[in-house]
Amino acid sequence: MPNSDMFPFKEATVTLRSGKTLQIDEKQMRIALQYAPTPGVPALKKQLQDLQRKMHSPPTETDLIVTSGSQDGICKSFEMLLQGKSYVLMEEPSYPGTISILRPHKANILRLEGDKDGIIPNSLLKALSPWKPSDAKTDTDMPKILYVIPNGGNPTGSSITLDRRKQIYQIAHDYDLLILEDDPYYYLHFSKEPIPSFLSMDVDGRVLRFDSFSKVLSAGLRVGFTTGPRTLLERIELHMQVSILNTSALAQVLVSQLLADIGLDGFLEHTKNVQNFYKSQKDKMVKIANAHLDGLAEWNEPSGGMFMWMNILGVPDTKQMVAERARQKEVLLAPGSAFMTDPLRTSSYVRASYSLASEEDMNKGFERLASLIREERQLVKP
Repeated sequence: MPNSDMFPFKEATVTLRSGKTLQIDEKQMRIALQYAPTPGVPALKKQLQDLQRKMHSPPTETDLIVTSGSQDGICKSFEMLLQGKSYVLMEEPSYPGTISILRPHKANILRLEGDKDGIIPNSLLKALSPWKPSDAKTDTDMPKILYVIPNGGNPTGSSITLDRRKQIYQIAHDYDLLILEDDPYYYLHFSKEPIPSFLSMDVDGRVLRFDSFSKVLSAGLRVGFTTGPRTLLERIELHMQVSILNTSALAQVLVSQLLADIGLDGFLEHTKNVQNFYKSQKDKMVKIANAHLDGLAEWNEPSGGMFMWMNILGVPDTKQMVAERARQKEVLLAPGSAFMTDPLRTSSYVRASYSLASEEDMNKGFERLASLIREERQLVKP
């Protein structure tokens, strides 16, 4: 490794919004500027393992690896698991980042249906109906991967209820499925207490869980972490060793110093404040949508996350409306087709975000959207 005495950086001070400062002294800076162990800077890895034990209490032995955002862990996991035209079970609509990972691999995506309570277990059973549970022992071509966003799904804003999680896990047990639990909105749920995770009920060792600090600490630091069976994490670690070597040590040290300073209770107090902010934003958007879009669109109230998923009535395909006419009215939306597993499928939905919008902007935006929908209905009339 290079001699860190030749690096121009010596120490750093970071001011928090509370007014407190974090000091990265010369010793910590040397760690931050060097190559780090691929699984993560040891101090941070231990802190994250303690966090996972408190929040999820995995019933089987797990390990953890720090990744460059949860997206890095998800991508490397799929690259590890996909062979040929492997089957992947996932809800549609779904997160475009994951869909984009799967497309170059030509994965066979088995689309699952969902509603305000997340993935419908019977939809999962229907997708698996060509096979029997006993086929898992002999049929190498049957589905092996189930991808889920359990809380505040992107784009739907829905969360899988506890009863459905239990049913889905039992189905995964019966059919020997590996569950990829992508949960970046875990700390942005709107219930009093978090719904137990798939990791927390994983008595078989069949869950790879992906967590992220991007929604609660910083999106730019790119610090995520993957938790699951050691045998699987070893393969991800080997992939990292020949690609990125390690997640930014400077980012890891900064997060570790913050966690050391505020403690686990302080971190959870911070995430509660984040949760309250997004819930307040959601409540405002729902109220304003009711005022402007009644009879023009339909939606379920989000149970977490940053997004509201709306069905635009009388507009069978929103892609051109969003790309052209909504932009002209300075209304920023994502068309439903962006969240379809088949890029050629049309959708009558749009995704709105309440993350950055002020109440005034929400009012203006939905007032303009209402006008746009009325105009669009005239354009699509036969």
